Amino acid sequence: MNEWLRRARAAADVEPPRLRRPLLLAIAPDRTEPIGSIEPEIADRIAGAGLALSASAAGYVVATPVDASLAAIARWLHENGLAAPWRDELLAVAGGRVLGRVERAAVRVLGLATEAVHLIGVAAGDTTWVQQRALSKATDPGRWDTLMGGQVAAGESIAATLARETMEEAGLALGDLRDLERCPPITIRRPVAEGYMVERIEVFRAVVPEAVAPVNRDGEVERFDRLDRQALIARLVAGEFTLEATLILGAELERRGAAGATAAAG
Repeated sequence: MNEWLRRARAAADVEPPRLRRPLLLAIAPDRTEPIGSIEPEIADRIAGAGLALSASAAGYVVATPVDASLAAIARWLHENGLAAPWRDELLAVAGGRVLGRVERAAVRVLGLATEAVHLIGVAAGDTTWVQQRALSKATDPGRWDTLMGGQVAAGESIAATLARETMEEAGLALGDLRDLERCPPITIRRPVAEGYMVERIEVFRAVVPEAVAPVNRDGEVERFDRLDRQALIARLVAGEFTLEATLILGAELERRGAAGATAAAG
């Protein structure tokens, strides 16, 4: 394994630097279910503001109804500068099953597990389509990424997210692509600016035919590029890609037997 990929995999599995206690959801008067984690200082501030969160021996408990309680907590976090930029996007709250919905801006503060979808776009001549994230993006602006990547919205299937995000970000219908296949998923657990990230990424791979090319539709992509193997590896070694894309493309290169194709730079 090359050093750049080893470092990326290590960075994707990092314990929280500060104490976090379990975040639980009240299911019944005598039963809770874990849904995430939270720093005690933030939890105590939320509880002190009179919101539906209380301390228990097992952690901090969100009272039912879950959607209303989490909506109020998310709004308070936003108003107090503790959340990511507000998105007006709802993600599922899951504890082995879907339990509710919450604003995307609050998920990292609350340590909630999220789900995302990424698409590797390969083309003729051993080339790979990649995108540069828009400079206005709240996360990793201007960094390079897979052809498409997006969060799974509440109530949306993996297949629906794949189709929607591929059209929005790359202007491509799945019918435009060939040989669509599912790759092994990737899980990331690491500290981020707003809290703690726990995310499972479902990865897909498809061939982009010569007759089509990606065109962004939602304003979230600065530009696309088509890289040959050496150029792709060089940019990965240089650290120009997001962590997620580095993990995904590194695994793809391993499958192609190409991760060691450059000198041990980085």
